Amino acid sequence: MAEQRWVAREFGDVDVLELETFTPGAVGAGEVLIEVRAVGMNPADLKSFSGARDPDPALLPLVPGFEVAGVVRELGAETEDHGLRVGDEVLAFRVRAGYATAVVTSVANVFRKPANLSFAEAANLLLASTTAADTLNVVRVTEGDVVLVHGASGSVGLFATQLARRLGARVIGTSSAGNRALVDGMGGVPVEYGPGLLDRVREITDRVDAAIDCVGTDEAIDVSEALVADRSRIVTIAAQRRAAADGLRAVGGAQPESAAFRDAARPGIIELAADGDLRMPPTRTFPFADAPEALRLLASGHPDGKLALEVAESDR
Repeated sequence: MAEQRWVAREFGDVDVLELETFTPGAVGAGEVLIEVRAVGMNPADLKSFSGARDPDPALLPLVPGFEVAGVVRELGAETEDHGLRVGDEVLAFRVRAGYATAVVTSVANVFRKPANLSFAEAANLLLASTTAADTLNVVRVTEGDVVLVHGASGSVGLFATQLARRLGARVIGTSSAGNRALVDGMGGVPVEYGPGLLDRVREITDRVDAAIDCVGTDEAIDVSEALVADRSRIVTIAAQRRAAADGLRAVGGAQPESAAFRDAARPGIIELAADGDLRMPPTRTFPFADAPEALRLLASGHPDGKLALEVAESDR
């Protein structure tokens, strides 16, 4: 059956992507073929085909995308122990070539979709939430801590805020003035970023035990260092150079320790979402054919929530 996917044959910006038809490979032992209904979108998608992460020409052609949601179309041998059946609604994270209308991936990456999440929400659940859980683990957030989350209105920040609150921490979350209500609604105390941020945080609290940087700005790092005495309790997902220079923690999905933690966290995250104890950020959808437009919005740095590509029957 002919399917469609977005492929980059050279490294570059969004304009290098081309829509092509393809036939999914055979489903091997321990693998699942997913009929994709929605593709989750993340900044890592842009990095994958920009060459910023790894410009090795051997990686080309490259199909971006790390998480999807859809319906099981075919199960390979040795998948019986996972309890999946053809027709089950699922989500999958740590897939490869997710910008496609069909994806073959290891059954270990596939989970039942919570009934209370749309396909678009489910396709955006795991990458951002497991990243957030990783940051909390690295800086050892526990009950009674005061945690400063930079970029608290972004997807990772919103998940970090909720998960820290579940641990019994108080969260101060930076955002724009327009997103204060979003941070407040997730249980954080909103504070506007920009000049004077350090003083505004000090007006709210006389101590900060840990800081999580989801934006990568010098402001975020400088303010964190001014407030948190123990630099091992400052973590960034976006300012690796400052972290290395200043002795801070930095996490990324390519790091073996982070990858192992995030993989192990997936079932618990899904259970929280299914029980309504972990709320999704606002999710805006685009038709699958409009991937370049959606990626340009993602690249702007101000998508105001999560973005997803929705796959219609006409896309197949």
